[in-house]
Amino acid sequence: MYVTITAQKLGGNFTQSSSDFVSYLEKENDEKAVDDMEHFFNQYGEEISSKEVINGIDKNTAKLKKTEPKFYSITVNPSQYELKRLQNHSEELKKYTREIMKDYAAAFNREINGRSITVDDIKYYAKIEHQRTFKGTDKQIKENQPFATKILQFKNDIRKMERGELEGNIKKIKNQMVRLEKEAPHQKNGKRIVRGMPKEGSQSHIHIIVSRKDMTNKHSLSPGSKYKASEVIMNGKTVKRGFDRDRFFSASEKTFDKLFGYKRNYVETYTARKAFIKNPEKYFASIMELPTNQPTSCCI
Repeated sequence: MYVTITAQKLGGNFTQSSSDFVSYLEKENDEKAVDDMEHFFNQYGEEISSKEVINGIDKNTAKLKKTEPKFYSITVNPSQYELKRLQNHSEELKKYTREIMKDYAAAFNREINGRSITVDDIKYYAKIEHQRTFKGTDKQIKENQPFATKILQFKNDIRKMERGELEGNIKKIKNQMVRLEKEAPHQKNGKRIVRGMPKEGSQSHIHIIVSRKDMTNKHSLSPGSKYKASEVIMNGKTVKRGFDRDRFFSASEKTFDKLFGYKRNYVETYTARKAFIKNPEKYFASIMELPTNQPTSCCI
């Protein structure tokens, strides 16, 4: 399970509204029949329209400055191993979303009127997607890039030759382009992998757009807080603050395992990924102790 939390992008050409992000999440429905579309949902609602999502997020921003995120994006990416455990990706991932949003609420070190944050305080909308396309940040695209650059150069040369601006053998250059297409290290169905090409295999994942403000539009709940758990004096009162990402990420795995009876091994855990980044020696020492029939690279 790979979970990320990203703040709304602000400044430059980015709008203060959630409309662009919501439109992006609707892209997979563009060519689908109505019965096959995936709709937005939340803790208690189904088939929520994009217009309702935009209004719900954009009108829930009381006292927030233009420089402050109005919403956060949570992306939940189950692994191929985890997806194989599911029978109905759409319905089961909806059920899972509603459970991990309880984990999300519990990760806040905050109180409202003397009680802990619960999922009923969280204003969010979620959507299941079943496709992924290759992006410029993917390894396949990066390693194919030198070939893509050379092919583009050849295409430009051919156009110049056709206009009489450059001398050369067009047929020979086209043959070189064909060779480069075949030599690119990453291929799919005999074609060079390029940006926008759909990825193979089960790609179901979850997008969640969660408001910075609580359901009452009075309290700020930021998962971007630099504090995990601390207290501060405000107006003479002690106020709790913070959000524990480690707790949320770990809880999201445990919730999946409990819901679907999944047997998670060490290398599939958030703890392992964190150890791999911060302390590789400790990570490899740990996996050396695993039984040989357990995968050791599925999530790293």
